[in-house]
Amino acid sequence: MTLIELEVGPVAHGGHCVARHNGQVIFVRHALPGERVLARVTDERKGFLRADAVEVLLPSPDRVIPPCPFAGPGACGGCDWQHADPAAQRRLKEQVLAEQLARLAGITATVPVEPLPGGPLGWRTRVQYAVAADGRPGFHKHRSSEVLPVDRCRIAHPSVQALPVLAASWPPGSSVEAVVSSEGDTAVVPRASRTGAVSAPKVRETLGAFTWNLDATAFWQVHPQAAPAFTATVLDMLAPTPADRVWDLYGGAGVFASVLAPHSGPVTVVESDRRAVSVGQRALRDLPNVRFTRGDVATVLSNPRWRTVDLVVLDPPRSGAGRAVVESIAARSPRAVAYVACDPAAFARDVRTFGERGYELARMRAFDSFPMTHHFETIGLLLPR
Repeated sequence: MTLIELEVGPVAHGGHCVARHNGQVIFVRHALPGERVLARVTDERKGFLRADAVEVLLPSPDRVIPPCPFAGPGACGGCDWQHADPAAQRRLKEQVLAEQLARLAGITATVPVEPLPGGPLGWRTRVQYAVAADGRPGFHKHRSSEVLPVDRCRIAHPSVQALPVLAASWPPGSSVEAVVSSEGDTAVVPRASRTGAVSAPKVRETLGAFTWNLDATAFWQVHPQAAPAFTATVLDMLAPTPADRVWDLYGGAGVFASVLAPHSGPVTVVESDRRAVSVGQRALRDLPNVRFTRGDVATVLSNPRWRTVDLVVLDPPRSGAGRAVVESIAARSPRAVAYVACDPAAFARDVRTFGERGYELARMRAFDSFPMTHHFETIGLLLPR
């Protein structure tokens, strides 16, 4: 592939920086803003190139030696920023959030991306390994189906690293997931458990006074401090009272509902996944003001009987809630919406739609719940103008 010398420009959403060469846009991984690098072109697309910085000619003061030997050009694709100081990683994410809000929502706003307790390594409680053709587990290379076997994952929780996964041989082409719960339960789940051929083992997750007995492969925040931080932030932003009717949309097993319900009136959790609803109903059975509705959020909200609500928690998938859901919420005129976002671009697009329907972004917090990667979580409070 072609090698070119580049002056690296600003960070962009997705774990890379932007550079230009002969007027062409190049998205460069393994670089930092302000660096001069020698880059290898890895992909040519109409209108832009992708490249890896393979030699740093002028380093940024934020550059560090990656703590993982499998991080770098042509290696594991899981971590984007191991070559950046952790504080610099958070500044890059802060810049990404500000840029997405400005470009997609027309909003000028900057908030710090806050670290969660525990440090940048050893935090990930759920790790899915791919299995190479020789039966060794590892991770896919960036934008590739090729599997890179590893000795351990440095961002994996110590209890995950201790599980007997990497020393074993697995069916080629399969995957295996290693899990540790907030209660210390561990599980190793081959791909067959995901397809239903074998039942996934159960693990217990706890938040406050409530415990969820989940399939090991079910969704739970992968950073141990994420659920406490996110729920505390939503509770603070919404400040529910006993008179408030609450919707918890894309509510999963009712984690946000468990924190809001002791302070609010009726809470309705809307979730499409049958297993999540069943687990949530059991976990929150002692909260009489919580009820679950199983179904697609957009479809449920299109029903005219869903007329009145005071507070909304919106925690959509990475693609965002979308125009139809946002407009359905705004049409009910809640006094506050707490939007929990794992993708800043989707968040900005939905904030723009809320703005078109009379809501403004009044507060924001952002959390570095995925250190060493380009991912982070944003929680925004939307209020009627």
